[in-house]
Amino acid sequence: MRAVQVVGYHQRLELTEVSEPEVTGPFDVVVRIGGAGVCRTDLHILEGQWAEKSGVTLPYTIGHENAGWVHAVGAAVTNVAEGDKVIVHPLITCGLCRACRSGDDVHCTASQFPGIDTAGGYAEYLKTSARSVVKIDDALEPSDVAALADAGLTAYHAAAKAARRLRPGDRCVVIGAGGLGHIGVQVLKALTAAEIVVVDRNPDAVKLAETIGADHGVVADGSHVAAVLDLTGGNGAETVIDFVGEGGATRDGVAMLRRAGDYHVVGYGENIDVPTIDIISTEINLIGNLVGSYNDLCELMVLAAQGKVTLHTQKYPLDRFQDAIDDLDNGRVRGRAILTP
Repeated sequence: MRAVQVVGYHQRLELTEVSEPEVTGPFDVVVRIGGAGVCRTDLHILEGQWAEKSGVTLPYTIGHENAGWVHAVGAAVTNVAEGDKVIVHPLITCGLCRACRSGDDVHCTASQFPGIDTAGGYAEYLKTSARSVVKIDDALEPSDVAALADAGLTAYHAAAKAARRLRPGDRCVVIGAGGLGHIGVQVLKALTAAEIVVVDRNPDAVKLAETIGADHGVVADGSHVAAVLDLTGGNGAETVIDFVGEGGATRDGVAMLRRAGDYHVVGYGENIDVPTIDIISTEINLIGNLVGSYNDLCELMVLAAQGKVTLHTQKYPLDRFQDAIDDLDNGRVRGRAILTP
C-alpha cells in the first residue's frame, strides 16, 4: 500500500510502498483510511521535537487523525464489523491499568500512539484496536470528520473541562481560531452560556470564529490585551483557553485572566513565565490539556452528528501530502487539512 513516511528529521516526507497491516491479535482492527488530518504536531515531528520522547525508529508512517471504514477485525472484536464507518481514537490503550479502568485512558501506562511512536494513517490502511474505534453516524463522512480524532478531541477535552467551571455571564477568551480553536468555539457554544471572546492574528480567522459562535472577535495586533480587558470591565476573563502556546500567547493569556481564573494551555512551543508570587496572590490556575479520552470522542461525535460541531476543511489527495504540509506551515489552511487516499 502507499504510505507517507518520516525518513529523517529536518527532511521532507516521502511517499513509498509498504506492506498492508494485517490482523494478528484478537482485538485488532484494520481501518481503510477515508481521511487523515494534517496537524501542526506533524510539523513538530519533522522538526525533531518528538524524537527523544517517542523513541520511534525511522522510517515510519506519520498521521494521527484518522477515520475510515473497518477493513478487518480480530476474532474477539464485537463492537464493530467490516464495513462500519469509524473514527479512530489516537491512542491504542491496554484497558487494564488504573487510568484505563477509571475512564482516563489518555493516561494509559502502556499506550501506543499511531503516527507518533508507531505506524500512523498517512496511508491507505491503519492498524488499531477495538478499544480505539468509534462508529460514526451514517450522515457523516470520514474525510469530513477525520481531524476530530485529535484536533477536535483535544479542543473538546479542553473546552469541556473549562465548561465545568464556566457559569452564565462568565467570559471565556479563546486564543487562536485555527484548526483547534474553531472547534473549541463551537464546543463552548454547545456546552456553556458563557460569553466567548476570540483572539487571533488573522482577521479572516476572527471573522470565521464570529460566524460559528464567538460573541466578540479581537485581532491580535498589539492592542488585543487591552481590548480584552476593556470587554471584561478591566477585570479579565474567568477562563482563557490558549490553543497557540507560542509567539507570546502565554504572556498575553495570563494578562487577560482575572483573579482566581483558569488558564488552559493547549498549544505548545514556549515556556510560561509567571512569578510564583503572582500565582499565589491572584490564585490563578494553570491547567494543561492533552488529547481527550475515548468517552470524550464519543461525546464529540454526538455533537458532530447533531450539526453543533462542524469542521472547516481543505482536502488533498495523498500524493499531494507536501502541498498540505507546506500550506499548513505557511498559514494557508483555514480549519484543517485532510489527506484522502
